[in-house]
Amino acid sequence: MTEISRFGTREIAAIAVMGALTTIGTMIFTIPFPATGGYFNLGDAVVVTTALIFGPVIGAIAGGLGSGLADLLGGWMIFVIPTTIIKGAEGYVVGYLAGKSEKRTIYRTVIAWFAGGVVLILGYFIAEAFFLGMGVEAAAAEIIINIPQAIGSGIGVVISIAIKNRLKI
Repeated sequence: MTEISRFGTREIAAIAVMGALTTIGTMIFTIPFPATGGYFNLGDAVVVTTALIFGPVIGAIAGGLGSGLADLLGGWMIFVIPTTIIKGAEGYVVGYLAGKSEKRTIYRTVIAWFAGGVVLILGYFIAEAFFLGMGVEAAAAEIIINIPQAIGSGIGVVISIAIKNRLKI
């Protein structure tokens, strides 16, 4: 795991590029969900890819900042802080649970992806129901869109395996 105090050019570049890709993946394909003002997007696939390739710290920073920036640029102001925290936590959990590349199995990768999905679903439920004041009913309705989003983030598992095999990293 890369510690923040040891970030070099490679780590900073990875955060910048993957954070930008997360923003783009979040903004380029969106389906609004009126019950809470949230939306389905493909940014989680990039968060998962980042965490699996670069580890939990870079996954957390790039995933959180990239997703939060997408909400900011997209006008979803109420979600900027919760999204930054939730997607950062998702990236960290996926990267941490998957473990180091050389010790990683497909089983660990799938468990990490699943756990990241749980962070996403529960994180938004808690944020919407209790911190953003939308109520439990509206937050529960959002689960309908967050489950497919969490499942769709599995594209990141496939992408990370393809990249790692191609680049031998």
